[in-house]
Parts: sequence; structure tokens; C-alpha cells
Amino acid sequence: MLTTLNTSYTDTRAADLAWALGREPLPALAALDLELADTKLQLRLLGASHQVLLEEERGICSETVACIAGSSTPLPLGVAKRVGDWEYEFAARVEVLSPGSFAGRAQELLALVSDHPHGLVGVFPGSPYAFTALLAQYHEGQVHWRTWHAYPQDGQLVATRTKVGVRVPAAVCAN
Repeated sequence: MLTTLNTSYTDTRAADLAWALGREPLPALAALDLELADTKLQLRLLGASHQVLLEEERGICSETVACIAGSSTPLPLGVAKRVGDWEYEFAARVEVLSPGSFAGRAQELLALVSDHPHGLVGVFPGSPYAFTALLAQYHEGQVHWRTWHAYPQDGQLVATRTKVGVRVPAAVCAN
């Protein structure tokens, strides 16, 4: 689903992004509700980037990657932790691209996500390549989502990848 976000572009550089787990839902400019297996997932576009809310019988998990006022948690390269009965894994990378490469990659991502039934992309005013995109899937008992935050003025593309699945108890060894 493609939408134009009628708001100012508040997270104007990759270095301003922060990561948070477990935040309450923030006001969304656009949202996509999905049901993947027995998991409810809400992909949310914020004026300052994205939030994903996951809900199932075991509980609720939320991930926020955004310009968060007063946050002291910068965007990490990777996180692996237990959240209740879940294993949560997060990874992020910043790609720096030439103007031509950036435009081509932006067009590719916009086409991929906007046409996908589990995708949500919001384009900010001022540039067709200033966007935040989210794409979710369910695979082998785990919910996965990927996000892209595009900063055309700097040629930067922040890509994140998240995986949440039920924690598997440690195997018991018997002699």
C-alpha cells in the first residue's frame, strides 16, 4: 500500500534514528493491519519513521525506529534478546549511495513494497525518494519484517530486518 504522508519530514538524517522496544503506540500517519498465522501485526508510519506492533496470545511486542525526542538509544547494528516467550532479533545497516544508484534503489523498493499485500510505504512531501517502507511476512513459525528509511539529500538508505519467534526451550540431554 502506497500513501503520501501529509506532514513535514522530521527525521531528516539517518543519524537521528533511534531504536526502542516496548514503547506504547505512537500517533500514526498511516497503518496497515495484518494477520499472519495467529499473529496480529500492525505496520505503522510515523512522522518520524516507523513502529511495528505485534500481538498474539503470548502478549504484545512493539518496535519503534524513529526520531525519538530525548532518546539515548541510537540505532544499533544488531540486537538479540528475549521478550516474554519470544526471541527477538533486530539488525540495521546504513547504505550510502551515489545519486543515480540511490534513485534506482528507491524506485525498486517503492515498487516492491507498494505492490505487496503485506507492504506499507509512505512518501514524504518534497522528494519522491523521501520515504519509509515496511514489509512483513510469516515464515517457519516466525514473523519477519524489513524496513527502509530513505534520505535522498544525503544518499543514505537505512535498512532494518527484524525476526520474532517463539522461544524454543533448551534441549534436555539424556545419557
